[in-house]
Amino acid sequence: MARAEFDRDLSQLEAEIILMGGLVESAIIGAVEALSHRDLAKSTRVVEQDDRIDRKESEVEAAAIELIRREAPIASDLRRIMATLFVASELERIGDYAEGIAKISLTMGTEPPLKELIDIPRMADIALDMLKKSLEAFVEKDRKVAMTLARSLGPADDEVDVLYDTVQNDLIELMKVSPTNIERATYLLWAAHNLERVADRATNIAERAIYLVSGESVNVGA
Repeated sequence: MARAEFDRDLSQLEAEIILMGGLVESAIIGAVEALSHRDLAKSTRVVEQDDRIDRKESEVEAAAIELIRREAPIASDLRRIMATLFVASELERIGDYAEGIAKISLTMGTEPPLKELIDIPRMADIALDMLKKSLEAFVEKDRKVAMTLARSLGPADDEVDVLYDTVQNDLIELMKVSPTNIERATYLLWAAHNLERVADRATNIAERAIYLVSGESVNVGA
């Protein structure tokens, strides 16, 4: 395979990652909106659309394996392909978190949330911004730009953690007020936990991006 053809196929593989990222982002947005507005029809659609994310991961995996088979790449080329597989797996897990939030919404049924959802949507906004930046860093070829993008996730991850602690503390207080609040509070705790994990997965992708351009193993969330 000519180098130009290999580079084109590798670029296409990375483009599929960006497409997968868009599917995942849409799923998280839909799941949180459905939870906030008690839109059970939208929750159902998010659950159903998770199959599309799973298929996309399988397509990326198949394309990566075929590229390895045809070219037998070594060194940086092989690392790039393996990193693509890693990112696809991380995105699939984020899709699972969206599905989980949608299923929580469906389990709640028509019952309203225990409290107005403010911090949970904010967590989603920050986590998705982190995801966008991590994917930009992953496909960025300029080392300085990629490093700057990836390292910017640290403060955002801290902000998500603070919001998660706030949600936990608020819901625990509501549980203490009345045992009848426990079930609904637990549902929201699960949803918040899923969003906290989205932020963690985004930092994983950013750390892989840093490794690709610099060879450094860095803990972005530290």
